[in-house]
Amino acid sequence: MKPNSSETSIAALGGRVTRTAGGLELGPNSELELILTAWHEATERLQRTHEALRGEVARLSDELEAKNRELARKNRLADLGQMASHVAHEVRNGLAPVTLYFSLLRRRIQEDAGGLAIMDKLEAGFQALDTTVHDLLSFTSDRQPQYRLFAIGQVVEEVCDSLAPQLAAQDIAVDLDAPPWLTVFADRDMLRRALLNLILNSVDVMADGGTLVITCCAGHDGVEIEVADSGPGLGDERQKIFEPFFTTKNDGTGLGLAIVQRIAEAHEGRVWASNCAEGGAAFTIHLPHRNLEAAA
Repeated sequence: MKPNSSETSIAALGGRVTRTAGGLELGPNSELELILTAWHEATERLQRTHEALRGEVARLSDELEAKNRELARKNRLADLGQMASHVAHEVRNGLAPVTLYFSLLRRRIQEDAGGLAIMDKLEAGFQALDTTVHDLLSFTSDRQPQYRLFAIGQVVEEVCDSLAPQLAAQDIAVDLDAPPWLTVFADRDMLRRALLNLILNSVDVMADGGTLVITCCAGHDGVEIEVADSGPGLGDERQKIFEPFFTTKNDGTGLGLAIVQRIAEAHEGRVWASNCAEGGAAFTIHLPHRNLEAAA
């Protein structure tokens, strides 16, 4: 008896093809098999796309969170800067007449050795206070870089020469590696201040002597200036060293490295710290090449 046309044959076994009542074929290379394969492949593509989108959303969320933290930090620094600037100006205005009085008083006690010794200590204290005020003003300054082209090695040599007596007194050797042809397009005074702060920071941790290694080199995307010391290196404070007013020194203002970071950012560069494999710490300033292109 022949099967009814409305009934489905189930005779296809062992790889043979069977045609259904609706006209679809079952088995290898059949129409339904091709449809199911295409559906499976589309599902896998959608799954991969979904996972890729989920990863991209996570990346963008992390990036947004980081930018929000950076924006909050800059807002805090702006508020802090306004307050610090006001205090610094008021203190500096008060120091001006006191300095004059010190000068007049010193003339009157020229023959008093004990009085002169006390005057020296008072002036040293006021000098330290003036340095703190200067740091505050430098940190809160909104001055934009005055760009010009210059040899970075010359600036490093100037800073080291100005500190030569202190370096000699602490038995600190300087190893400078700066090609004479290496130039940067930056604000010379600001970069000099940044280098001075980094070198002084290294000198402070080598009270018993050591080696200061300053390296300047051109990379594929900018110029890098590294100041490395043979001190104890960085500990848990590494994450906070660029925060304003954070210091591990008894007589520090906590603004030296914050000023370096501000100067680097003003040049659209960056600064970071790391521990050297052979001991000590290294601070690196990176200035992008596009500043050099702007010089041309």
